[in-house]
Amino acid sequence: MTAFSQELDLLLARRGLSWRKLARLTGYTPGWLIKIKNGAPPSAELARRCDEVLEAGGSLIALTHAQPVRPAQLPAATASFVGRKEELRKLAEALREEDSGSVRVVTIEGPPGTGKTALALRLAGDVAAGFPDGHLYIDLNGFSDDGVPVPPEQALEEFLGALEVPPDEIPARLAGRAALLRSVLAQRRVLVVLDNAANSGQVKHLLPGGCGCAVIVTSRNRLSGLAVRIHSTRVALGPLSSIDSARLLSTMITGERAGDVDALAELSHRCAHVPLALRIAAEQVNNRPGVPIRQLAEDLAVVDDDSAVRTVFSWSYRGLDTATARMFRLVSLHPGTLVCVSAAAALTGETHQRAQSLLKSLASMHLVEQAGREWYRLHDLLRLYGRECSRVEDSDDERLAAVRRLTEWYLHSALAANEAMAPFRVHVLELPRTAVTAMVFDDQVSASRWCDAELPNMVPVARMARENGFQDAVWQLAVAMFDYLLLRKPWGTWIAGHELALDTPDRRARAWVQTNLALACRWVRDFDRSAALYADAMAVRDEIGDSHGRAWILEGLAALAIDRGEAGQARQYAEQALTLFARLGDVEGQAASVLALSEVHRVRGEFDEALSTARRALRMCEEIDDLYGQGRKLVAMADVHVALGEHSEALDCVGRSLVVRRAVGDRWGEADSLTRRGDILRDVGDTRLGEKAWLAALALYEELADPRAADIRARLML
Repeated sequence: MTAFSQELDLLLARRGLSWRKLARLTGYTPGWLIKIKNGAPPSAELARRCDEVLEAGGSLIALTHAQPVRPAQLPAATASFVGRKEELRKLAEALREEDSGSVRVVTIEGPPGTGKTALALRLAGDVAAGFPDGHLYIDLNGFSDDGVPVPPEQALEEFLGALEVPPDEIPARLAGRAALLRSVLAQRRVLVVLDNAANSGQVKHLLPGGCGCAVIVTSRNRLSGLAVRIHSTRVALGPLSSIDSARLLSTMITGERAGDVDALAELSHRCAHVPLALRIAAEQVNNRPGVPIRQLAEDLAVVDDDSAVRTVFSWSYRGLDTATARMFRLVSLHPGTLVCVSAAAALTGETHQRAQSLLKSLASMHLVEQAGREWYRLHDLLRLYGRECSRVEDSDDERLAAVRRLTEWYLHSALAANEAMAPFRVHVLELPRTAVTAMVFDDQVSASRWCDAELPNMVPVARMARENGFQDAVWQLAVAMFDYLLLRKPWGTWIAGHELALDTPDRRARAWVQTNLALACRWVRDFDRSAALYADAMAVRDEIGDSHGRAWILEGLAALAIDRGEAGQARQYAEQALTLFARLGDVEGQAASVLALSEVHRVRGEFDEALSTARRALRMCEEIDDLYGQGRKLVAMADVHVALGEHSEALDCVGRSLVVRRAVGDRWGEADSLTRRGDILRDVGDTRLGEKAWLAALALYEELADPRAADIRARLML
C-alpha cells in the first residue's frame, strides 16, 4: 500500500467505515477505490473528496504531493480583435503603473454590443506577463435576464477557492472574506477581471489591497462610485471609428472582397460601427460569396445604433436555412439566462444531436454564444430580436407547442432527478406521458448536478408556464423539485416557486404545495404562516381522505410544536403521524415521526428514552439508505449526549453527521452540525476550535440566506 492508501485505510478504521461505504460517500466506484487501495496513485480530485468526507484536515491532499495551482481563469480573447488602440494604450499604461502604492483599477463602460468584454480580454492578454502569480476572472452577471447579479460573497468564495483557501477557513461575513482576499493577494501579483458588473457596490469588496495586483472591470453603467473611491482609470466605449470598423470587416471577410475599401466603409457606416453588428455582417458576407459588399450594404438603410444592430440581425437571420432559423426563433423563447442543448432540443422537437448541430451553426454566425460543451447563451439584444421573429413567423399554436415541450422537458427531467436523489422517498407526483426526451440520471450525483445547473431557470420556467396557461405545470414543477429543495434549501427559489403554484384550482395539488411551503416557512422561522398553511392543507386532506398527505402534515405540526416549545402537543402529533406512516409502509415518514418523539423526550428530560428513540430512527434511515435522514438523527443523538454531559460521545455523533451530510451535499445540514460542534467545544473549554466551527457554519448559513446566521453572529459577538 502507498502512504496515501495507508492513511486512508487508517482513517476509515477510525470512522468504522468500509471501502465500499467510502465509495458511496465519495461518488467513486468501489472498483476504482480498490485500485487506489492496491497502490494506484489518486487524482487530486479523489484525494480532495476523500479528505472532505473523512475530515482529514488536508492530510490526504498533502500525501498526493500536488503542487499549488496557479489560477489561470481568463477566457480566450476574440481572435479578430481590431482597433481601440488609444483605449488599450491608456488602460495598459494605468495597469503597469505602480507608483500609486495601491491596487490599480481600470473600468471599461458602454452600452451592449460595443465590445467591452472583448477589449477587457485583449487588454488582459497584453498585460498578463506582468502578473506571474495568476489571473482571476468572473462574470458578475450584472445585466442578466433573470435579474440576479452574482453576490460579492459568492464571487469572493470563488476567488478564494481558486487561490486554494480551504472552505472551512473562508470567513462567514462579507467583510471578512474581502479582508482575507486582500491578505492572500498582499504579496502576490495577480490580475483580476470583473466582467459585467452591475454597479460599484458589487465591485468594491472584490478589490485586492496590494499594489502588485490590478483589476479590470466592465459594466454598462458608469461606475462613478468606484472612480471616486480608488481613482480608477476609466474609458467609455461607443462605436468603433470608421477606420477600425473597416479593418474589423476586412479581418473577418475572406477573399478579394476584403480589399474593396469603399465598400467596406459603406458597410461599416450602415452598421453604425457597432462591433456586434459588424461581426455578424462580416459572417453574412462570407456566406454570400457571389454578392458584392456594396450591394449587401444597401440592404442596411439606417444608421442609428439600435436600428443598425437590429437590421444586421435581420440580414444575418435571413441567410439561415429553415431549420437553423427556427432553432434561433424558438430558443429565444427560453426564459432563462443559459440554455442547454437538451432544452433546445425539447423546444424545437429535434433530436439532441440535431439540436447541437443547429446551435453550433448559430454560434458560427455569432447569433448565439457557446458557454460550455452543452450550454449556450444569447446576447440580450439577440434574444429580443429572436422573440420578435417568432411572433411574426411562428403561429400562436407553434409557439405554444414549443413552450409546452420545454415545460414538459423540465417537469419530467426534474422528477427523474429528484427521484434519483431520494430513491428511498415515497414520491407522490405522477406525470402524464410525454413525447419529449427528458434527462435520465444514473446516480444521485449527476441528478443533483443537473438541479444545481438548472436551478436559476426553475422559477422563470414556472412563470412561463403560467403565462401560457399551463397552470398544472406550475405546481407540478414545485412538487417535482421538492427533494432537491429540501436537501439544498435555496429558500428564495423554494418559496417563490411554491407561491406561484398556490392559485391552482386542483385542491389536492394545492394541499401538497401548502405542505411543502409550510415546511419552508418553518425552516426560516415564519411559524405563524407555517401553521396557517398546515391548517389549510389539513382541511383538504381530511375532506378528500388523503392519509399520506395527512401523515406528513402531522409530522410537520409535531416539528413546529417542538420549535414553539409545545412538547405535549408535539407528542400527540408525532404519535398520530407514526401510526399513519406505519399503516402506509412509509419508512422515511416513520423515522421522521420517531425523531420527533425523541425530541419530545429530550426536552422533557427523559434522556434515556430520547437516546434510544433517536437510535431507532437512525436505524430506520440506515435501512433505506437515507443519508439526509441519518444526518438529522445523528445530531439529535448528539444533543442528548450533551444533555447527559457526554461530550466525547456528542462530538463523535456530530463528526459522523458531518460525514454523511457532506457526502450527500446537505449544505444546511453541514452548517447545523458545525454549529453543534462549536457549541460542544465551547462547553468543554476549547474556545478557539469552537469559534472556528461557528465561523464555518456562519459562512454556510449566510450563503443560504438562513436566519440562523444571526444566532451564530451572536455566539461570536459579531
